[in-house]
Amino acid sequence: MVELVPSILSADFARLADEVAAAERGGGSVIHVDVMDGHFVPNITLGPPVVKSLRKVTKLPLDCHLMIENPDEYIPAFADAGADWVSVHYEACRHLHRTLELIARHGMQPAVVINPATEVHLLRPVLGMVHHVLVMSVNPGFGAQKFIPYSLKKLRQLRELRQELGLSYRIEVDGGVAHDTIPAVVENGGELLVAGNAVFGDGKAEENARSLLEAARRAAEVVV
Repeated sequence: MVELVPSILSADFARLADEVAAAERGGGSVIHVDVMDGHFVPNITLGPPVVKSLRKVTKLPLDCHLMIENPDEYIPAFADAGADWVSVHYEACRHLHRTLELIARHGMQPAVVINPATEVHLLRPVLGMVHHVLVMSVNPGFGAQKFIPYSLKKLRQLRELRQELGLSYRIEVDGGVAHDTIPAVVENGGELLVAGNAVFGDGKAEENARSLLEAARRAAEVVV
């Protein structure tokens, strides 16, 4: 089942609760929170205090994408703030297995992320541990970037590996997800569709979310 995962990175932060509520009315079923530290990626964004505030205004799962160095140091704080899913980058974790276990021990769903230059086969040892795999279809750090077509191959590989290994992880995609890319993303295996600018960019979050989700569901029908 495909789901729309609105990313608040592109939302109006002065009206964040309203923006999240509008995206939820439009069919968004998970809220994506991009956490950047200015070191692993060239930008600084959100942290546990924002997650704690969001937890008060929505019952949807909070999907925290940690684009940070030393994520182990911050996992307890995100758990305390009310995060539901936490994803960490393959490229940022010296001991990835240990980090994923730490997330799970704190009662959250663990996930792993790969950048555009990282190949899927490197994840094989930890695929049995994760709730989902996040494929970055842009280089992380900024919103409103152009989708990298090679990402589609990674989605297919993850779908094939899931079947081969008898696993149940979900496949998430983040970066350049919009009306023009959704059909190919879904047809190649994308299930959790992170969209920021396409949802919040013009101030019409409810309308945009509904339209994107409808496009995703149409594409899913083609796959079936």
